[in-house]
Amino acid sequence: MTMSNPDLKTLAVGDVVTESAIEVDRGRLIRYAGASGDFNTIHWSDQIATDVGLPGVIAHGMFTMGAAVSVLESWLDDPTAIIDYQTRFTRPVPVPATGSVTLDVTCTVGAIDDEAKTARFDLSVQLDGARVLTKAQAVVRLG
Repeated sequence: MTMSNPDLKTLAVGDVVTESAIEVDRGRLIRYAGASGDFNTIHWSDQIATDVGLPGVIAHGMFTMGAAVSVLESWLDDPTAIIDYQTRFTRPVPVPATGSVTLDVTCTVGAIDDEAKTARFDLSVQLDGARVLTKAQAVVRLG
């Protein structure tokens, strides 16, 4: 669901405003590496990734962070309304050589500041029911 200029008055703490499933495959990692310039071998070589103790190729942390907030951006229909976004990386997102994995993203109203005309949205980002990001929070200025 896309909402242009959500109204602060219509939101309440605890409201789930949007959720989405994001498919991640090796092709997306390759495109992200090209766009970001992050060609670290743990993002494309199973051998190197397992040599350093990872379960295999993993998604870029910044890719995961960006993919998660894109769900909120789509709902807002105005990415410039996001004035702060932070997270902690909890666990890697292993991406198989064939097929894909699915990140489940849910955006919930975490706090409202009527005076500042902002809302904090808490993003739950999970892979197979396990959180991959924690304290993923975006502050949004709303009219």
